[in-house]
Amino acid sequence: MLKVHDLCKTFDALPLLQGISFVLGAGETLCLLGPSGSGKSTLLRMIAGLEPPDAGQILWNENDLSSTPAHLRDFGLVFQDYALFPHLNVFDNVAFGLKMKNWKIAEIGTRVAEVLDLVNLRGFDHRKVTDLSGGEQQRVALARALAPRPRLLMFDEPLGALDRALREELLAELRGILHRTGIPAVYVTHDQDEAFTIADRVLLLHEGKIVRQGTPAEVWLKPDSAWVAEFLGLGNVIEGSCRLQSGKSRGCEVETGFGIFDVKCGHLHRAGEKIHLLVRPRAAAGESNKIQGRVADVLFQQDGFKVRLDNGLYFYLKDEPKIGQKIEIKIKLECLE
Repeated sequence: MLKVHDLCKTFDALPLLQGISFVLGAGETLCLLGPSGSGKSTLLRMIAGLEPPDAGQILWNENDLSSTPAHLRDFGLVFQDYALFPHLNVFDNVAFGLKMKNWKIAEIGTRVAEVLDLVNLRGFDHRKVTDLSGGEQQRVALARALAPRPRLLMFDEPLGALDRALREELLAELRGILHRTGIPAVYVTHDQDEAFTIADRVLLLHEGKIVRQGTPAEVWLKPDSAWVAEFLGLGNVIEGSCRLQSGKSRGCEVETGFGIFDVKCGHLHRAGEKIHLLVRPRAAAGESNKIQGRVADVLFQQDGFKVRLDNGLYFYLKDEPKIGQKIEIKIKLECLE
């Protein structure tokens, strides 16, 4: 089991990572999700042993890894740029780590065949890696990481260089491989769709800190902050002011630039307090709060229409409205701390 405790790292005398702590369970895939510059890749490099932390601990089964060099941690690492050896064929690229560990020739042959079959590259043994497509090269890189049977796999934006269709195909395959092998994994990405597809649990990093963590469903249903909601594109985030002090119902009237809304939430707000609200983009039948506006733009999508109003808010509707038409939409509001 991997345990990261209170990791800190500075860059150019500025804090890059601050107090990062989490635990990775057996067979779990954990995704580090955040924008560029949030410290995701640096955190991964510290776990791999490629970069030292300024403070904090990285433990495996309660053993401190601070004095364990990268090549002795028994962790596999897959990069976005594949990092294959261009002068070696597929077999020799996959076998490289096994040879470094002094595996016997017969065992190497058997293991390479196993992992090539696992990543759907059976029969590619003698192909030049320079003749392969990007997706095939990434499969070779994955096979090479899997070959020594690592106790942890780490992925640093592994599908970032691939087109969308191929990325989705490989992502589904990778999820299946991780589940079948039971190897725990840490996966770094800035793409929320990628993260929510591959991860058992997601950690969102912002300005060097973990601002939200949970299963994909938990994070999606309860973002907890305006930044998380906006980063994940969960809907319209609007700012307002609490008009009436919260009572026992833990709710208040919120005055915004789009109207006054009755908001029920689990927070205890003060009168005059500034708060953020998430307006989910799909109409919510049975809700008392409503938004009005004129249709400024309509975009067809597979399951309906994306409608942008003249007030800047957007919604997904089943039926197509006309440009300039005034509409009213029942909305569900969520209070963001």
